Amino acid sequence: NFSGSVDICAGLDFGIIHEERGECMWNNLRSGVSGASSAIMASTVNTGNKLFSSFTLQSSQPLQLTAVESDKFVGQNFTLDLTKGEVSYFTKLVMNYSDSDSAHTDEELWSKGQSLAETASQLTDTQIIADQTAYWKGIWETSDIRIEGDPENQQGIRFCIFQLYQTYHGDHPGFNIGAKGLTGEVYRGLAFWDTESYCLPFYMFNNPKAARSLLEFRYKTLPQAMQRAKEVDCEGACYPIATIDGTESCDLWQHSNLQLHVGTAVSYGIWHYVKNTGDKSFLHSKGAEMLIQISRFYATRGQWGQRSGEYGYFGVMGPDEFQLMVNNNCYINLMAQQSFEYTLETLREMKEQAPAAFAAVVEKTELHDEELTDWENKAQHMRIPVDEVTGVYEEHDGFFDMPHIDIHSIPVTEFPLYSNWSYDRLYRYDMIKQPDVLMFMFLYSGQFSKEAKLANYEYYEPRCIHESSLSPSIHSILASEIGKPEEAYSFFEFATRLDLDNYNRNTREGLHTTSIAAAWMNIVYGFGGMRSDGARLSFQPTLPERWDEYSFQVLYEGVLLRIVVDKNSVTITAVNGGSTEIIVYGQSITVDASGKTLPLGEGMLAG
Repeated sequence: NFSGSVDICAGLDFGIIHEERGECMWNNLRSGVSGASSAIMASTVNTGNKLFSSFTLQSSQPLQLTAVESDKFVGQNFTLDLTKGEVSYFTKLVMNYSDSDSAHTDEELWSKGQSLAETASQLTDTQIIADQTAYWKGIWETSDIRIEGDPENQQGIRFCIFQLYQTYHGDHPGFNIGAKGLTGEVYRGLAFWDTESYCLPFYMFNNPKAARSLLEFRYKTLPQAMQRAKEVDCEGACYPIATIDGTESCDLWQHSNLQLHVGTAVSYGIWHYVKNTGDKSFLHSKGAEMLIQISRFYATRGQWGQRSGEYGYFGVMGPDEFQLMVNNNCYINLMAQQSFEYTLETLREMKEQAPAAFAAVVEKTELHDEELTDWENKAQHMRIPVDEVTGVYEEHDGFFDMPHIDIHSIPVTEFPLYSNWSYDRLYRYDMIKQPDVLMFMFLYSGQFSKEAKLANYEYYEPRCIHESSLSPSIHSILASEIGKPEEAYSFFEFATRLDLDNYNRNTREGLHTTSIAAAWMNIVYGFGGMRSDGARLSFQPTLPERWDEYSFQVLYEGVLLRIVVDKNSVTITAVNGGSTEIIVYGQSITVDASGKTLPLGEGMLAG
């Protein structure tokens, strides 16, 4: 409905102000304009990562271009002449080339970037779209979750899967996943223990290369973790609670010094990855070295109780951040115990089956037999506080005796409590922020009976205010397992659409990337009943009452398994050929391309 001219400026801007920090985080290195192409190169202020960025303009009509350059901006001014009823267009083709490892000098990076930009400028829209379409077609063929009868959560989980692939694909080993992925500035790109606990399973069963790449980050930053251990008067490796480059980036002492569970998450991630991918080469070349240094840290950070004579950790904070400076947090103690045991098991196996690799890691780490004996002794005498009558694990020494508060009596206007209550007020009740005991019951599911999970769920769930987006999915998974389907579904509804519907009123700050991964776990581990901590991958599927059917896929031992659940049956098929042995409803079955169908719920036993 318009004829006339439109003035346009197309450019690249490195002068954006970081909202949280209130300053620009880029230093301009170089910029230039040549014909229809513009380029700029900058480095990050703190880490010195370099980025070359360029764009080329194409249009349906000849353009008279005028270069625009300032300190951190490069672009082109031009005019499009528009005629009512006719289509006019311009295409801005952008190419980014990063050099996060500083492999190039500035001159080399500029030259390499210009060369890549020239190649990219030859691409056509049709070719780019075809490549992108083929890429995503492959993703959906192997990673889609299909839900019949629930269009909102169908959209929600596909949004989650899309974002996980957008965030990380493992092509560059040694990168991690920030809590907001690449979508926002909050948390400043920092990665937490969420990576190994929540994100790793998605990649492990969809893109094992990416899963290994996540663990490569921890190996790459092992020297920084060892330096951090020295700073806190310990030996070995103390992995940071928040990091972007391996150094501790959290400036709150109660988190950076007391939250000891990151190393156990790394140890668990190695164990979980190797168990389900069989990647012994990673374990022998890098994993074992990390395990040794992690065990050294837990062997020097803990102490022996005067009265109990048991080993444990004093003055700590577990995953539940509402309990500060406590003694013998059950999660930390149990996970450290598992880390000791896995390290010892790995070294015994390497000594027998990979003697050269064993000798190499012993020499590199200067490992002594006395250390192995010490770790075994501490694992055997680890304090695991539990009420022998009720079977409820005590979150930490003295938790059962803390003042009780009915969380439902707290006015909704006071949430989030972090923003409205003083810290000391948060820390003096038996109220918890997120799963702590329930978390280790999920991670090592096979070690706990359904009765134990039920008892602990019924004790801790009423005390949890879920002031973490990671909390609902774990509760949903356990609720599904212990026979509370309505609670399971209620918790599930929070995860898939957390950001789409802006439940926490903070989507503008960036997506909850690790919660998005938890939404995937919620379906696969929750309703699908998958467990990956046993000798074989196992499933115990249920069907939510509101769904007619659902399906999901996991890659296991190189075999892509498709699990379809409807109101009557469960069908499991190896869709990429081959066969593998799995456990369904407690029965060991071999699945191949012909598939296996079982009645829904077959063999399920109460309790």
